[in-house]
Amino acid sequence: MYETRVLSGMRPTGSLHLGHYHGVLKNWVKLQVEYTCLFFVADWHALTTDYEKPGDLNQSGLDMVIDWLASGVDPSQAILFVQSQVPEHAELHLLLSMMTPIGWLERVPTYKDQQEKLVDRDLSTYGFLGYPLLQAADILIYRSKFVPVGEDQVPHIEFAREVARRFNHLYGREPGFEEKAKAAVKKMGTKKARLLNEMRTKFLEHGEKEALARAQAMLDEQQNLSRGDRERLYGWLEGGGKKILVEPEALLTEAARLPGLDGQKMSKSYGNTIALREEPEAVAKKIKTMPTDPARVKRTDKGTPEKCPVWSLHLVYSDEEKKKWAHKGCTTAGIGCLDCKQPIIEAIQAELKPIRERAQPYLDDPTLVKNIVADGNEKARKLAEETMREVREAIGLAYT
Repeated sequence: MYETRVLSGMRPTGSLHLGHYHGVLKNWVKLQVEYTCLFFVADWHALTTDYEKPGDLNQSGLDMVIDWLASGVDPSQAILFVQSQVPEHAELHLLLSMMTPIGWLERVPTYKDQQEKLVDRDLSTYGFLGYPLLQAADILIYRSKFVPVGEDQVPHIEFAREVARRFNHLYGREPGFEEKAKAAVKKMGTKKARLLNEMRTKFLEHGEKEALARAQAMLDEQQNLSRGDRERLYGWLEGGGKKILVEPEALLTEAARLPGLDGQKMSKSYGNTIALREEPEAVAKKIKTMPTDPARVKRTDKGTPEKCPVWSLHLVYSDEEKKKWAHKGCTTAGIGCLDCKQPIIEAIQAELKPIRERAQPYLDDPTLVKNIVADGNEKARKLAEETMREVREAIGLAYT
């Protein structure tokens, strides 16, 4: 079976918080069971906006990986690696930059958005302009089928698809392509070959996408085809050339946006976070001192839950019965704000306790996490080298 790969990464920001856990890591834990997953520390990406003050990227990356592991990401199920330790990413990025129009990069929505938001940074660099292309290289080098993203990141995945399409169009026209494709079809046997030809005709002549999907599924199940033959046939089915780079798809995630202690999005830049390894006493203190509905000055004042950051946390952590209790107690002044906060404290403590426990062995012995990352770097590099051999050959850079 042709494995389905999922790729996702994070910039090394050090220790993570509950916003990361609910927004990304819980989803990673689910995905690693269903797919071949690659999760990476995007340290080069950190330099695209913070090259002047990068900080200790190595330590920040390791701290972040500890939180991945503590959250349930399993190195026996997923490959955890560091972007800069797989130099093939940079090579593919360079080669793709030769054929990617500058206008494509300037049209990426986040290009102007970030320039307007990050006014305190120097963004007048190629690194910043070209970071969507580096991101495309990250995805394409592993022939990733899915990339878990939110709605705002979909344009980046579409950009990666366009880059893959352009590359395949330019370099997928190998000499004798048709003959090689037809020879590969014969290897499938007479019955399957006839069926594949029929489905190809339905797609090319009548635009039947279902026929194309069935034909691709048939290729996935074929055991006696080499990777090269399989890629030729993927391209041949669509009437094009050899598919060297796979067009990725956005895997839209229903990421819960966990509110911070002030009601805004939880973010280090807002100073409103609860870290995944935060001590129980510190967690309790932060929640007890959270701002509440300004209308509740005195214990006897009635409040409006929808105006209170604590209510936002009830929506995430409380069951229906507890939410009804908190809502009624607030609107009738039947409970005080500290009473309302207590179930949240208990729920967050219960969520963080196993995370802290899983993190402890890695904190006690840092070589454990370093070995996991080193092993992941090696596995990722083998996959990347495989793609780069074919990319170099397609361009004409295979000097062997």
